[in-house]
Amino acid sequence: MQSFTRMMFLAFVAVLLSGCGYNSIQQKDEQVKAGWAEVLNQYKRRADLIPNLVQTVEGYANQERQVLTDVTNARARVGQMNVNADDAESLKQFQAAQGELSGALSRLLVVTENYPNLKSDQGFRDLQAQLEGTENRITVARGRYIQLVQDYNTYIRSFPQLITAKIFGYDTKPNFAVENEAQISQPPAVKFGNQPPAPAPAPAPQQQAPPQPAN
Repeated sequence: MQSFTRMMFLAFVAVLLSGCGYNSIQQKDEQVKAGWAEVLNQYKRRADLIPNLVQTVEGYANQERQVLTDVTNARARVGQMNVNADDAESLKQFQAAQGELSGALSRLLVVTENYPNLKSDQGFRDLQAQLEGTENRITVARGRYIQLVQDYNTYIRSFPQLITAKIFGYDTKPNFAVENEAQISQPPAVKFGNQPPAPAPAPAPQQQAPPQPAN
């Protein structure tokens, strides 16, 4: 009898929690965690490409020591970070460090424009393709994570889920700061080589003088 009563009580609690959004909170929380893991995975993919990129550029442009050092140091700072995605300040520092690395990479890629032999190197071109693909993956992963966090935060702030969230200690999660919405859908430009010149504007049509009346 006691066993039956206990089972009925647990079933009642399960139905009650489900109706208050407990199960959905768990699902959305796990989705956010999975989204964050994918963000870290893509950032790590980029970091793993950098040593080979620096080594390849160094073979052709050893005199660009400051730019190469900046990239290496920025990568080291990213690798030393222990980020907590649930802490707003930690996430802010992580985003700043990744932004610093992106800036250092951009400066390095600008420098390579001055070395035609480097740009024609097959190993460098392979790294270019991998880096471009990784930047696209980072953009997709960040955009998906932003959406998952927004969905989670909206859900636990809605009634009656907010009561369940408060009881079980689920707080809103910090998110990536996006100053420009276009940053979510547009990856950083990492193109090599000269861009084709813009077409020259068409000449304006010459106006003809009106015919003079016959005398």
